[in-house]
Amino acid sequence: MSAIYLDNNATTQPDPRVVDAMLPYLREGYANPSSLHLPGQQVRHAIEVARGQVAALLHSQARRIVFTSGGTESNHLAIRGVLGGRPKKRHIVTTAVEHDCVLRLCEQLEREGYEVTRLGVDHAGRLDPDAVEAAIRPDTALLSIMHANNETGVIFPIAEVGEIARRHGVPLHVDAAQSAGKIPIDIEALPVDLLSLAAHKLHGPKGVGALYVRRGLRLRPLLLGGRQEHDLRAGTENVPGIVGFGVAAELAVEHLAEEDGRVRALRDRLETRILGRIPYAQRFGDADARLPNTASIGFATLEAEAILLVMSNHGICVSSGSACSSGSLEPSHVLQAMGLEAELIHGAVRFSLSRFTTADEIDHVVAVLPELLDRLGPLTTPPRPLRQG
Repeated sequence: MSAIYLDNNATTQPDPRVVDAMLPYLREGYANPSSLHLPGQQVRHAIEVARGQVAALLHSQARRIVFTSGGTESNHLAIRGVLGGRPKKRHIVTTAVEHDCVLRLCEQLEREGYEVTRLGVDHAGRLDPDAVEAAIRPDTALLSIMHANNETGVIFPIAEVGEIARRHGVPLHVDAAQSAGKIPIDIEALPVDLLSLAAHKLHGPKGVGALYVRRGLRLRPLLLGGRQEHDLRAGTENVPGIVGFGVAAELAVEHLAEEDGRVRALRDRLETRILGRIPYAQRFGDADARLPNTASIGFATLEAEAILLVMSNHGICVSSGSACSSGSLEPSHVLQAMGLEAELIHGAVRFSLSRFTTADEIDHVVAVLPELLDRLGPLTTPPRPLRQG
């Protein structure tokens, strides 16, 4: 059996149709889209088609979409862009479980004199909207709240948070890199001002992302130069990547029902059988308000790094948390914020499925996992029951 890839929250397999769409723009369609000649304008048209495809994923207007180099740049453009347009406001509200690209940016902003409030979550990874409202101050410049957590898959109540932000006149930025393409997003129905996307999280190419910017929002660009992307992101566009992103977004819309049906059923099958066969395995995160593809499971008193290595040696690819932290032995900041016991955090493994995951792959993982874990040695302390939420 070839490798079983269950690390789709880190990155996804590009859909073959995405790759096919990109190839012409790596060959004959190489003209600069800012050029006025016919080849340049043909490439410009391809970008605008892709902009419309990405906008359709969000039920947005195409002109509200700004292409970037990925989710990290989209998040930075949103946060620094808003702060640059509101220089007298020096307070930011975010959560303690955001992606590192937001958390580390906030740390840098604190060194620059901003104040940052990091909201906690409960033991099931849930965010309390009342805590968001309590954190807002007269000098709050921005709320930056993820849509769904990359480690646990827990979905935050963005509609409620957005209504709170609107009442207080504070812009809301949402990192939707993990949720887009997995659950429906209707940006016109949500009180959200900025929303970040990453193509490689939904079977598109790496190195391209997008930022939705609500009409009328003042945003200062990070990069200056040409007038590309509505003067918000200078630099010649990554045309093959953008075209691939557009096709990936269009395919994601077509497969949303499959994500909520077949993929969710496979996730539940994996999770139920692991919990049923391995007595020291415990699930993390809200059981219901989760992405349909994500299962975060702790194996008490075992080390995640050892689990990942033994699984990888048998052709099973999973993660010990967010991919950007996978080279570090530091415990997950997300699971720490949930108040979980250290013995569970150190043995935490994230299984994240995709529409390419098969039932045979899930059954194989469940069949071999108990034996693989037994090879890591006996438990040194009795496991504790998980506080289910």
